[in-house]
Amino acid sequence: MFFELRQYTLWPGKQADFVKLMEEVIIPFQTSVGMDIRGSWVAEEDETQFIWIRAFQSEEERERLYAAVYDSDKWQNEVAPLLPDMMDREHMTITRMLPTPRSAMQ
Repeated sequence: MFFELRQYTLWPGKQADFVKLMEEVIIPFQTSVGMDIRGSWVAEEDETQFIWIRAFQSEEERERLYAAVYDSDKWQNEVAPLLPDMMDREHMTITRMLPTPRSAMQ
């Protein structure tokens, strides 16, 4: 198992809109196709930061789920067009993480 720590830089003033999109559209859609989303956060003192974590059992599962989400008509036609107005994709950071043996998140 491994995790993705996804850190996004939002445009100033867009945090509320982005959180609404994530919680009402993106997270429900991704979980409906099997994505394991462990949580999402905003930075307490920086309105431009959004962080979330997804978990994968294997690289094969990650590839399958990426295709189910990002190759879908819903993503390409409904979700992706909304993102450039809310986030700076040039400053998106995705870190793959492995849990340590005693990590509470396995």
